[in-house]
Amino acid sequence: MVYSEVVRLLVRATNWVGDAVMSLPALAALRRRFPGAHIAILARPWVAGLYRHETFADEIIAYQPGRLWRGWKDRRTAAAALAEMQFDCAVLLQNAFDAALVTWLAHVPRRIGYARDGRGPLLTDAFRPPPKGSIPSHQSYYYLELIRLAGWLDQMPAEPLIRLEGAPRARQAGQERFHGEGTGKVIGVSPGAAYGTAKRWWPERFAAAASRLAGETGASVALFGSPTERELCEAVAGQIRRNGLDVHNFAGRTSLEEYIERAAACFAYLTNDSGAMHIASALGVPTVAVFGATNHVATGPTGPLARVIRRDVDCSPCLLRHCPLDHRCMTAVSPDMVADAALHLLQLR
Repeated sequence: MVYSEVVRLLVRATNWVGDAVMSLPALAALRRRFPGAHIAILARPWVAGLYRHETFADEIIAYQPGRLWRGWKDRRTAAAALAEMQFDCAVLLQNAFDAALVTWLAHVPRRIGYARDGRGPLLTDAFRPPPKGSIPSHQSYYYLELIRLAGWLDQMPAEPLIRLEGAPRARQAGQERFHGEGTGKVIGVSPGAAYGTAKRWWPERFAAAASRLAGETGASVALFGSPTERELCEAVAGQIRRNGLDVHNFAGRTSLEEYIERAAACFAYLTNDSGAMHIASALGVPTVAVFGATNHVATGPTGPLARVIRRDVDCSPCLLRHCPLDHRCMTAVSPDMVADAALHLLQLR
């Protein structure tokens, strides 16, 4: 297939919010290469909202197969629906066998992806994953490299920079939400992390850093998280209230699209390494992220308004879900370190 003949392009999105954000530059590169193509994003329902207002996405197709026999039936149904849409090409940003299987069953003529999870025979363009050190370390380059290998990207960006194009619209919508609730300047805080407790800074330190920042800037605090993190966020909120500051707990009470709007309207954001961190940073919000167990070079926030706070210890980054020792990487980070970084970023804005 000649590249210029791609008219209908299907992209299988990654399954997790952080990875989905880090793949945004690759999706933007596809739009630049095929400005007139119809680009559809096949995504899990919990990440679909990320793409709703991005110019590279003409269509979003929710995809969530069930388990066992029901899952096989769901895959056949999804493949039949995709076949009717007559896509010229599929780009599989997600690494699983399932992504290749569904597009193969849908008879998409060209199926591009990394040869991982035993799916190489189902791909027409199966590329070896980039060896360590062959591309820049940030995860966003992993997705960009796939586009380059397909022949659709001439040059890699010199520095990682991830931005949501819909940020201005989201910011306006978020400000209207906050103002309608009688809230003015807002500091966003996400004290959770889905991957595991090893990525979580201490709740009481989030409360102390947010309290200092709110007290010095005259802001209120908004806590964000998943339904399972509501209790964690409420613990942080309780400590902030005891400091005499205005705080609201939105954990488990927003869709992804509403969260994006509210996060965009925050004037600063404090967070762990999480999907919330990636979104806040991609929205251009001054973002301070506490790192310990994970690799800040590979998965850190990008851009001049993002700062990573961490301390080198002998066991970090361990990439473990739960710390088997004393969580020394997080203990070494103080509330003042985080608050000072946020105040500095606010001077740059």
